[in-house]
Amino acid sequence: MSRLNILGKNIRKYREEKGLSQEKLSEIVDLSREYIARVETGHKRISLKKLFEIADALEIKCSQLIDFD
Repeated sequence: MSRLNILGKNIRKYREEKGLSQEKLSEIVDLSREYIARVETGHKRISLKKLFEIADALEIKCSQLIDFD
């Protein structure tokens, strides 16, 4: 599994644990729902700034999203 896929999987995991839909997360971080979906499936790269915003929205450390082990 590529790192982009793992990153996306981690975002989805924590988003679902937080009870947020892709739509709600996209509103919070000012991205489209389609963009969030493509990030979660590993088909889109994301800027570090947006990664930090997603971590903040999910109330987790950014390191939890990039845990590739």
